[in-house]
Amino acid sequence: MRKKRIITFVYVLAVAVLTVGLFNCKTSDNKGNHKIGGDVPIGVVVALTGQHAEAYGFAMQRGFELAREEINNRGDVQLTFTTVDDQSTPEGAKEAVQQLVDQGVSAIVGLAISTHLKAAAPIAQENSVIAFSSVSSAAGLSGIGDFIFRTSLATNISIPSGLMATQEKLGYKKVATIYDEIDVYAKNSNEVLKTALEANGVEILTMETFQTGDTDFSQQLTNIIAVQPDALFISALSQEIAQIVAQTSEAGVPDSIKIIAPDLTMTEVQKAGDAAEGTIGFIGWSNTSDAPGNQAFVRNYQAKYGIQPEPWAAQSYTTLYVLANAIKVAQSTDPTLIRDALAQTTDFPTILGRLGKFSFNPDGDALYDQIIMVVKDGELQFFE
Repeated sequence: MRKKRIITFVYVLAVAVLTVGLFNCKTSDNKGNHKIGGDVPIGVVVALTGQHAEAYGFAMQRGFELAREEINNRGDVQLTFTTVDDQSTPEGAKEAVQQLVDQGVSAIVGLAISTHLKAAAPIAQENSVIAFSSVSSAAGLSGIGDFIFRTSLATNISIPSGLMATQEKLGYKKVATIYDEIDVYAKNSNEVLKTALEANGVEILTMETFQTGDTDFSQQLTNIIAVQPDALFISALSQEIAQIVAQTSEAGVPDSIKIIAPDLTMTEVQKAGDAAEGTIGFIGWSNTSDAPGNQAFVRNYQAKYGIQPEPWAAQSYTTLYVLANAIKVAQSTDPTLIRDALAQTTDFPTILGRLGKFSFNPDGDALYDQIIMVVKDGELQFFE
């Protein structure tokens, strides 16, 4: 696998050459490398229609727009958006990425769903265009190529960390899992869970399955209750997480079984209602975190949109800031030079985690401290 990190000397030399060109006020050189001389076009792929629009797409779009407004006001770079609706389908995501590649954008942000990123990322990679997903987290997808980056913590990073924190406090020794057997993220999440649980000496009593779009989970929950696990892990997308959590109460799942949904947000908590009380999530962002700039982000988001920010808005906001910093460092709209600058990102201050320090590993997956949250009195609060 090709690694995204480059030899520092070569990278610094490239930036130095570009900087000289910038001071000479050129907008391109005779090799076709484009310096920053005006607006930088960015492609945005989000769900504006279909099943993922409400839970993911609209929040992502709000986060991107707020970040662009702030970044442009600072004056270091001027970003323009071309937004394309992926229609909540893998085919729509592929069409959107191809459309943006054909338009000549340097980078594409968005691509929320792991299934969609898996389908569309090869198009960006083959055309040497950055695909920077702000939400997808199935392990291994950044390995599609060196132009692929992600803001969410990948499952192989977040789940072992979350298990360590929750098992230490809850002491579960036998568990059940339920997952969407056709969704890329859910399948991968369950696979990582299985490996991590077994490595920690936790017995898996049953692994129940369903398919995207299912609405009745009574049989799976009945099967889970019958084996009497200490905890139940849910690997699913937003709509199914909310429905499963809501139905735990209807099915009679006892309070002794702790419910853990790694991707839990307030969207699912509100939809599930009282049944969500006590549910635990492994989260990359919290509105109560003191990460640098986070409380200002919360205030600005509320002032602009009149609602509390969602985690997917926060991650999209962060994505654009990380990308804009790479463009500034590269002093170019050349995707290859921006890619190299992204790969060098280390301890960049963001609003994510509790410390805000954001880096990439060699495959382009994000590294920062994770937050474990639990639902108390209808709100997500720190688990520790």
